Amino acid sequence: MLRNILRLRHFSLLAIVLTGITFLSESCNKLLDEKPLSFLTPVNAYASEAGVEQGINAIYSRVAYHYYSFSDFAVMMWSTLGSDEGYTGEDPSFTVYLNSYKLMTPTSRWVVATWNAGYEIINMSNVLIAQVEKMDSSLFENGENGKDEYIAEARFFRAWSYRYLVSTYGPVPLLTKPVQTAKVDFKRDSVQTIYKQMEDDYKYAVAHLPIPGREAAPGRLTQGPAWHYLGEAFLEMHEPDSAIWALDHVVNDYNYHLMTQRFGTKLGHDVFGDGDAYYDLFTNGNQNLPENTEAMWVIQVTPFIQGGGIVESAYIWGPRYFDVGPTPDGKKPFLGTMYNGRYTGYSDTLSRGTAECRGTNYIYYDIWNNDLGDTRHANYNMLKHVYCDNPASIYYRKPMDEWIHDYGPSRPTMLDTTKIIWPAIHTKFLDPLNYPDLPALGGAGHTYKDWYALRFAETLLLRAEAYVDINRLDLAAADINKVRERSHAAPVSPADVNLDYILDERARELYGEEWRSITLRRMGKLIERVQKYNDNPVFPGAQIQPYNIHWPIPQQEIDLNSGANFPQNPGY
Repeated sequence: MLRNILRLRHFSLLAIVLTGITFLSESCNKLLDEKPLSFLTPVNAYASEAGVEQGINAIYSRVAYHYYSFSDFAVMMWSTLGSDEGYTGEDPSFTVYLNSYKLMTPTSRWVVATWNAGYEIINMSNVLIAQVEKMDSSLFENGENGKDEYIAEARFFRAWSYRYLVSTYGPVPLLTKPVQTAKVDFKRDSVQTIYKQMEDDYKYAVAHLPIPGREAAPGRLTQGPAWHYLGEAFLEMHEPDSAIWALDHVVNDYNYHLMTQRFGTKLGHDVFGDGDAYYDLFTNGNQNLPENTEAMWVIQVTPFIQGGGIVESAYIWGPRYFDVGPTPDGKKPFLGTMYNGRYTGYSDTLSRGTAECRGTNYIYYDIWNNDLGDTRHANYNMLKHVYCDNPASIYYRKPMDEWIHDYGPSRPTMLDTTKIIWPAIHTKFLDPLNYPDLPALGGAGHTYKDWYALRFAETLLLRAEAYVDINRLDLAAADINKVRERSHAAPVSPADVNLDYILDERARELYGEEWRSITLRRMGKLIERVQKYNDNPVFPGAQIQPYNIHWPIPQQEIDLNSGANFPQNPGY
């Protein structure tokens, strides 16, 4: 299948070259003039619109994989780790994740995997673009418009991949065409050059993608996300007026609105008390509903169908409450749900977390200190306590964070508060009472929910950032207050708006959804805020230093690029 042909796991730049040689070559022998009839190449795979459809679906599939994977781009993982928002609570001394920038090297697994993932999507996009551009428009049901739409999707994904690469690594090679000959002289193109290409790609996408509501299927791209990321690119290029122009299109041209009333598939079945519209946004089945006017781009999970799947890595967001050990009176603290005649030890509302993404105290406490009425902090959105459910214990129905102190002075450990006990934002990341697989493990931390890549709330907060850049604090406050009003939070006055306030509001609204490090770098706040708020007890401030503004270039890229200078980032 084309999907499997395109799904390559290890993708150094040299691998891209070798793939291009094999994948794009029609014949190695002019005399024989061989035709590739028994295997897939872009030449025969992209001979019809059906083949192009398979190719673009392969890119969507790969993007979804990177969202949900445990490494690679791993939006779920890297959305918080190494930022002001989180560290690995399971064991804060783990060196395999970004708990310490000091321990990050050019051969670290996530450094290499993130680079490879980005260039894999770029290469897949370039192959599709090159081949579709050669195709006659009569092969497409919608003619030239249909052809342009496929190219627009691929160009969006190319720009979107460079968005993460250039933020993470700084100057990187800009590839806009498949490489068909052996090449070992790549050069690092300037950040400005890459952003200009991203601008061109997003503008093409804006011109040729469908308007929201007319996409071919849920999760397919529309003009709205292209305008949003174009606006973000302008901010990266220090062009706030252009950013406002782009973001105004999102706000004014389409039917995007914040969800302010209860909606969706589970009304009347709230798990942790009465919910609200924010709660409903993350309820399984609500992400793709037509009435959900806040969803702009949703990564699809599509379980229970051939080729579908589940999010197996959602467990990273939950605490390991079940590891607490016996209660102080010697009883099992959590019986859990009954399955096959025995208690599982796991709650089917909490599932089985692993604490790999433990929020900082900034996330769970600091940003709510001045406005405890904000419903994003209500118990149905952020579960504050886990209760003993064993009636044989005197601690029955008492919260763990109270009775754990009764163990006495020999009990306290670092892992009690980083691994076992902390507020859980379960309704956003997990799926209480909906774990049909692995019931003996409480669902094992899986989820079947689709994942927001972009919500309209983020557009409003991005435009507020642009307004701050031009010193229109009144307009910035107006956009922020649209978001805050939905959650009954007190309005912010223009005098109190600055970039740090916007970062706090993004944390309250978008925790676990945005790539936080991209935002922090864009605002020039990465080093400052990681040092201030990343309270990993083993590696305070994640040991970040000014040179860690960018990750190191993978050593494999430098070693393989023998034909040209390919310098390492400073400090590594």
